[in-house]
Amino acid sequence: MTAISGFEQLSLKEKIGQLFMCGFDGVEPTAGIEALVKEYGIGGVIYFRRNLRNASQVEALSGKLQAASAVPLFIAIDQEGGMVVRLEEGVTVMPGAMAQGAAGDAALTREAAKLAGAELRDIGINMNFAPCLDVNNNPLNPVIGVRSYGENPAHVSNIGIAAIEGYKEGGVSAVAKHFPGHGDTSADSHHELPVVPHGIDRLNAVELVPFRKAISEGVDAIMTAHVVFPAFEPDKMPATLSRKILTGLLRDQLGFDGVIVTDCLEMNAISETIGVARGAVEAIKAGADLVLVSHRLERQTAALEAVLEAVMTGEIPEARIEESARRIWTLKQLRGLFGGHASAVDSVRAEQVMNELSEAAVTVVKGSEALPLAKGGRTVVVWTEARVGTEVVEVVEQSWTLGAALADRGYDIEETRIGLNPTAEEAAAVRAAAAGSRNVVFASYDACFSESQTELIRELASDASHTFAWVAMRTPYDLLGVPEAPIYVCCYENKPAMMTALAGVLSGEAPVKAKQPVTIGPFGRQGDDA
Repeated sequence: MTAISGFEQLSLKEKIGQLFMCGFDGVEPTAGIEALVKEYGIGGVIYFRRNLRNASQVEALSGKLQAASAVPLFIAIDQEGGMVVRLEEGVTVMPGAMAQGAAGDAALTREAAKLAGAELRDIGINMNFAPCLDVNNNPLNPVIGVRSYGENPAHVSNIGIAAIEGYKEGGVSAVAKHFPGHGDTSADSHHELPVVPHGIDRLNAVELVPFRKAISEGVDAIMTAHVVFPAFEPDKMPATLSRKILTGLLRDQLGFDGVIVTDCLEMNAISETIGVARGAVEAIKAGADLVLVSHRLERQTAALEAVLEAVMTGEIPEARIEESARRIWTLKQLRGLFGGHASAVDSVRAEQVMNELSEAAVTVVKGSEALPLAKGGRTVVVWTEARVGTEVVEVVEQSWTLGAALADRGYDIEETRIGLNPTAEEAAAVRAAAAGSRNVVFASYDACFSESQTELIRELASDASHTFAWVAMRTPYDLLGVPEAPIYVCCYENKPAMMTALAGVLSGEAPVKAKQPVTIGPFGRQGDDA
């Protein structure tokens, strides 16, 4: 396509297109995404696992998409680290937010983000929908949890700002999310519309603290939450569609002048209420700059056409489109999308940092005096698999499990695999394996959301014939179901580097450095920031 070199060359339709970021299904550009790029001039593309195989394939895909566009595209990804990553082959998967919060090393987090960002930029990805600045203080939060750095607003701010600066140094725009805060919800906005009922004083003291700090430090972009905040928006409008929140609070009160990105409008909180097309119109009226529609071509084109119609009828002033399109163009210039950027990739150092952060993150909540686990006799590892995939609980089969990592440390291992909600047959297999063993290590995954997983843990923990060690591979709040368990260790994710680090702690071959980033019932948080 003929390149557009200046903002003034954009037509009204192309300016509207710049306000949209869309996704597609496939590892090659589809006719649909090419039409959105060429005919509507959309401003960006978002990748999911469905688009990605390995780094070299992604680099080629990014090049094809950019070649089809007259204006350089934002190419975005949710590469948060830990349990929420889209690409693993050919890039370094850094530990997730709560693991980094437990490690508590802002300088190492900054370096991790810089190194990971450079790897992304090298394969054509220039925007990362990270970090989560949500303050997770609700144990029953089904969607944030370990995607947060913790429950202390100052600590979340400190580690989150380090990540933002690191991504910027790596050549990637960081997108802080989910404004004004998704950490104290017990509903998932992918499925329904959550409400945060707190008053303004509490929101100012907790939820808004990290975002206020990010704004003061010049974060490139902020993503909205599909969450209702009655204290700010009495009309029960989710933040994404609320002018009181996006313009009144974020722009006018907090002084943010960067790009406001919506969370995906195809999430049920929007698509099953106001609808995607109308949601796009209302989001732009509210003050959003970049509208995210990740999946269906018919919804993407309907949203684009709805906004064009709203401008033609005067519902959305052209000046509102001009403002957002110019802001997007300016950020693309700032991050070198029009040329002149070179990535400084150092994959060797990236792997070192990944391992250092993993080793610093393993948190012993209970039973440190009972470690290390004895090596004589058989050790049974119960490995819990996530078998139902969503955007925040992705199914990724792993060969390097905790059993493999402990075997590498010299343990005689028998590993038994179960699902998130173990069946009667799976539970029976675990009991049979545990009989006569010296150690039973239960690697749970979101057991606090699974009654059958919790019941199996309770049974094994009460059996004095073996040493029982419980490790939480995702939410640290699993302990709430069986607080009497003798040994409890959190590692916040089940990635290979973390399993190696965890095996080091359980075997006594690695020191425990982490500080607990959240309160777990009677087990209080450690290491608050001043």
